[in-house]
Amino acid sequence: MSQSVLHLSGVVKRFGETLAVGPVGFEVQEGEFLTLLGPSGCGKTTTLHIVAGLLYPDQGEVRLRGREITRLDPQHRDMGLVFQNYALFPHKTVFDNVAFGLRMRKVAAGEIRERVLRMLDVVGLPGVENRQPHQLSGGQRQRVALARALVIEPSLLLLDEPLSNLDAVLRKRMRLELRDIQQRLGIATIFVTHDQDEAFEMSDRVILMNVGHIEQVATPEELYDNPTSRFAAEFIGEVNLIDGTVAGVDGGAAQVQSAIGGRYRARGDLASVRAGDEVLLMVRPERVEIEPDAAAADGLVPATVAKRVFSGDLLIFTLRTADGTELTASKPSTQRYRAIAPDSSVWIDLGECRLLPRGA
Repeated sequence: MSQSVLHLSGVVKRFGETLAVGPVGFEVQEGEFLTLLGPSGCGKTTTLHIVAGLLYPDQGEVRLRGREITRLDPQHRDMGLVFQNYALFPHKTVFDNVAFGLRMRKVAAGEIRERVLRMLDVVGLPGVENRQPHQLSGGQRQRVALARALVIEPSLLLLDEPLSNLDAVLRKRMRLELRDIQQRLGIATIFVTHDQDEAFEMSDRVILMNVGHIEQVATPEELYDNPTSRFAAEFIGEVNLIDGTVAGVDGGAAQVQSAIGGRYRARGDLASVRAGDEVLLMVRPERVEIEPDAAAADGLVPATVAKRVFSGDLLIFTLRTADGTELTASKPSTQRYRAIAPDSSVWIDLGECRLLPRGA
């Protein structure tokens, strides 16, 4: 059973009359990569700063390996922090930047050199110890900041949107390399981002935040497939939401009569669902099936192709049903789907529907 490294309970933070965070609580397990995900202003960075000791909560408790650190200064917390702008000392060499935390801890000079050079090798920067930060690329500066945070061998690594200043290609490469380093070292990590692709590719678990509270905690797969609210469904990926009415509940799923005309089986939280309830059907674009052949129309819903967008490996269709509902479908860029032209008539089916409360 994995050991808890960090535990937050009942944490609340206000700025004047504005509630920024809370109450929130969660744990980070040994070796876990946990991401705080959400839109700007949702409270994710404030939460990270409370963990780091850069802010103190108005209520609640923070514990690191069982020790309360709620009002402990940052330098006395066993944590490494990488900022969005890297915060390197511009007039110090790479070696001196990475060695800074060790010198503050009065580690012997010989050990400092050994640990700094070893950590630069871990992050893929051997031989750059004598360079200045301005002589490095953005990706290299990001690795130096990571090395500085890791060389002190912290119990917890905190990453505050460290990839946001990189270009798109480098950003994608660096998130894979960052995850690889984290897994090799086995260090518990909290990562803050508003980018769902980063969260999905890197995380063991994701905490989705919204207006200061935790909306949902799940693995990336669970969050994508089984959002528990309309906010979670719409924030994570593309989604179709269709009005419907519950016809009945059986076998762990609901039968929902949809506004577009079909009846669909949908899974979700059924504890308080009753026949006659107005709900939403959620279906991802890749799970909207398109059938161009009229012979296969039995039980399917007719629609018109309002738009077709070619994006290389995918074709993105906008489909309009008889009641005016527009659905998005993403299909492989094969000849079968390339043959479907705008304004043509097709038939659609919805797969793997999720039930959401109306207005949630």
